[in-house]
Amino acid sequence: MTEDDTSVLQRDDASGDLRECNLRPTDRKQALLLAMALSLGSAIALGLARFSYALLLPPMRLDLSWNFAQAGAMNTANAFGYLLGALAFSRLSMRVASRTLFIAGCVLTALLMAASGATTDTNALLALRVATGIGSALIFVSGGVLAARLASMSPRDAGLVIGLYYGGTGWGIVVSSVLVPLAVLPAAHGWRFAWIALAAACAVFSSVAVRAARQIESAHPLSSARHGADRASGVPVQRRRFALALAGYGCFGIGYIGYMTFIVALLRNAGMSASVVSGFYILLGVATVASARMWSGLLNRMRGGQALAILNALLAAATLIPAIIVHPLAAFVSGALFGATFLSAVASTTAFVRHNLPANLWPAGINAFTIVFALGQIVGPVVIGRISDSAGLTRGLVYSAFVLAAGAVLAACQKPLNQPSESG
Repeated sequence: MTEDDTSVLQRDDASGDLRECNLRPTDRKQALLLAMALSLGSAIALGLARFSYALLLPPMRLDLSWNFAQAGAMNTANAFGYLLGALAFSRLSMRVASRTLFIAGCVLTALLMAASGATTDTNALLALRVATGIGSALIFVSGGVLAARLASMSPRDAGLVIGLYYGGTGWGIVVSSVLVPLAVLPAAHGWRFAWIALAAACAVFSSVAVRAARQIESAHPLSSARHGADRASGVPVQRRRFALALAGYGCFGIGYIGYMTFIVALLRNAGMSASVVSGFYILLGVATVASARMWSGLLNRMRGGQALAILNALLAAATLIPAIIVHPLAAFVSGALFGATFLSAVASTTAFVRHNLPANLWPAGINAFTIVFALGQIVGPVVIGRISDSAGLTRGLVYSAFVLAAGAVLAACQKPLNQPSESG
């Protein structure tokens, strides 16, 4: 792919602003292929580095004698690191290209995942989860910026391109659901081998995702992070204008992570077999991948917070199902609905930024959502874990569903900013 045939954000000679132009069908196909390759970055950041922990939680909790609050603290530590990484990105992106941050995050995350298999000390594991969160944030935020740029190659397919990137998390979930049961060995601290297997998967995914990141940034007129930051430096993002969307997304961060942290433990406590739980997690992952096509039209059409509101409401319903009905079929329905929805909620915030902010403010806008997302994930596991310790896992999921419903109400009140990023 050369700069001549993929350069798609053109600078208007009179205004100096960027505008989008459509690509030929062959270029559109290549943009979608690049989105799928880049999506392996989100598979690393969330599918392998974070959501795999739900599968590791039962054997680690049993082996290390944790209560649910301690088990939840591991995800809180990861979310705290994610917050640190998001805050670091806001500074680093002014000097360092998104591609470079993406590559650094991939390498760091793979190494830290391997290190997690080398210790059984709870404090050391907490520190590693913090560091892994930092690496994951660098991948996820810089990848989101690259996906937004890639979406500009074909505005007609913008929702699909963004959805493909975030939906790639599903590949990480599927791989985790296969690797972890196979790699947890019947030996002392047998769960450690699963961390090493996941680290190897991170390395393989990185080799594909990094190549895509390099192609996207080299083909994009804003490939110089310094240039984009210089233009943005004098025009700060006015977060109060989309405070309702940010609040709704913060509720999403609290509610969804409660589900993803404890749903496997709930199913196992309900007496469901390991094969049923693995099948549930595979279905959730496959549904996540399929969600890219499912919600692409919604992301293209809705410029305010309505897309996030709809998706939050569906997630609330998906979270309530296993809390009300304890049956494998109910679990599969919940997993399919949750998987088909939750990463599209993340994608909806990137779509909101594209619709409402100029291209030079995309990194700052995406990062604002990432920060509230991280804050929600810090609160979620500990709060839901404490509720689960005192009142049971079922009650914890009910509270998660209520928070998601509140997020739906808040997001529904968010109007478009009337500052579209596309012109011409």
